[in-house]
Amino acid sequence: MPAPQAASAEATRTRLAQAQNRLQQLDARAAQEERKRDTRRKIILGGLLLEAAGKERRFAEALDELMTRIQRAQDKTAFAEWSPAKPADRA
Repeated sequence: MPAPQAASAEATRTRLAQAQNRLQQLDARAAQEERKRDTRRKIILGGLLLEAAGKERRFAEALDELMTRIQRAQDKTAFAEWSPAKPADRA
């Protein structure tokens, strides 16, 4: 039969491991939520930019400039046959 102190130490180690596991899960959940919020912000800003580019030349020009900055092949492929709406020429 294990000594009482050894059993107590083992129980403490078990509780510590469980607490560390819970903390790790909470950290992962918080990171996932932050990624969701970040993705949502990007989608909203992208939508606003596309809408503005369809209405105002300055935003269309900014969007054209941003499109030239795409570097990764898979990102270029995503936009291969796409072009944003352009505003009617305005003086």
